[in-house]
Amino acid sequence: MKVCIIQPPYSGNYADSRACFQKQLELMDQCDPSMDVIVLPESCDIPSLARTKEESEASSDRYNKTMVDAAIKLAKRCSATVFFNARSYGETGTRNTTYTINRQGEIVGKYYKEHLTPGEVSKMKLDSGYTFEPTEPIIVEVDGVRYAFLVCYDFYFYEMFPQIARYRPDVIIGCSHQRSDSHDALEIMGRFLCYNTNAWLFRSSVSMDENSDIGGGSMIVAPDGQVVFNMKSRVGLECAEVDVTKKFYKPAGYGNPPSAHWEYIEKGRRPWKYRPAGAAIVPTDDWMGYPRVCAHRGFNTVAPENSLPAFGAAIAMGAEEIEFDLWVTADGEIVSCHDSTLDRVSTGTGKVYDYTYEELLAFDFGIKRGEEFKGIKVLRFEEILRKFAGHAVMNIHLKTRKGQTEYDPAALKKIVTLIDRYDCRKHVYFMCGVDGVLAQLQRDYPDICRCCGAGDGRWEIVDRALRYGCKKVQLFKPYFNQEMIDRAHANGIICNVFWSDNPEETETFLSMGIDTILTNDYNRIAQVVRTYKTVK
Repeated sequence: MKVCIIQPPYSGNYADSRACFQKQLELMDQCDPSMDVIVLPESCDIPSLARTKEESEASSDRYNKTMVDAAIKLAKRCSATVFFNARSYGETGTRNTTYTINRQGEIVGKYYKEHLTPGEVSKMKLDSGYTFEPTEPIIVEVDGVRYAFLVCYDFYFYEMFPQIARYRPDVIIGCSHQRSDSHDALEIMGRFLCYNTNAWLFRSSVSMDENSDIGGGSMIVAPDGQVVFNMKSRVGLECAEVDVTKKFYKPAGYGNPPSAHWEYIEKGRRPWKYRPAGAAIVPTDDWMGYPRVCAHRGFNTVAPENSLPAFGAAIAMGAEEIEFDLWVTADGEIVSCHDSTLDRVSTGTGKVYDYTYEELLAFDFGIKRGEEFKGIKVLRFEEILRKFAGHAVMNIHLKTRKGQTEYDPAALKKIVTLIDRYDCRKHVYFMCGVDGVLAQLQRDYPDICRCCGAGDGRWEIVDRALRYGCKKVQLFKPYFNQEMIDRAHANGIICNVFWSDNPEETETFLSMGIDTILTNDYNRIAQVVRTYKTVK
């Protein structure tokens, strides 16, 4: 197979777009029928730096159709498989797309970039909804060759590589930019990718300048990590004859039979040692949309509140958020219980914080709900994280003793350490109505989202939220009005409401602009919110 990589010039000056695009077309015209595969870079329809959404859209409007037509013509003229990247347009918006065109000039595959950069989402407003859905790697088979894909930012997410390897591609197509990386760094990434997937890499990028030591790096790399060529910053074409059936096998440990590197790794994989991932992981708090339903103390109309069954039931039914309350025991353990006293929810009496954790284990936290829940014990914060980290956003209510103006620093550090241990800092927020605790959180853990609770300043809650840099407020009915909601939204603050178990009341709250409804009756209220979203 003869492979041709095209590396066109790129400019940081948007005014150079026409010249850069014309040079790209000229390089395509230099291709000939001896070539079997031709690869072009990312954003072929945006050939120079677009700093705004308007510039990127204007460039794509100007060049996209021409680029698609030229690629189809190229595939037919050379009887080659052509890969290039440009925008595509659909009902849900514009996507960063790698096209596969077969020798007959037919578009036979599209790969949508899995990891959009923050700028592509926030500034360029590309469609990103599909990136939150569980998917398998895209494999396009042409002439018996299995192609997988990565685009630019995708190359940095090494956890994808074992997943791609499982689908046994022959080649990974990299239509890319990676304009800030050095040639050496790009080569390291390419070699690492190929070694870990047992696939070839055909990567095309853009030259930032013939003398630049960053960007570019269009290359071909073999499965054993050997670099066939690296164009670095040279503008033009480079070709090589490769045998994509040639794989790399090594001993699966000393003295063992040969296998692909990824197969050797799979034999000893320990998935619970890695960052939370997979189909059960939901978007982070910043990414997840509104309105939402927050299962207050879990789905506690069907199971004991603040218990694994209550949280599990809510999450299994699709709760975007769960809410629970944390207390510090006499020996510094972090446990979940709504009341400061044990009497209502357990067989114990007195204050939660007057007991050690071991002493609390003597009490039954399920029997008062029903015989079928007999034997449920007090729940530690770590047990919640172990089961549900990343499966829902967690509204964590930090409970304080009467008159307490700050949270115990050691206990707060332990809570944050556990959050980090289970890698869910972006899936949690702290809720508290005590001003001193909010100030403490702002000072000591400013990057963890804060929600201002009603506390003693119920009508001043928005002012207090602004004072302590809170991204959310948890309004306490009936101590709020439309003016407070509007003022919060005007300042970019999300509005929770505690609470509603009534469908008609929930509809009223939603019409007022409430973002998150806390409820004890998850299923009934969730249906109201889903209907509201659909109608809206």
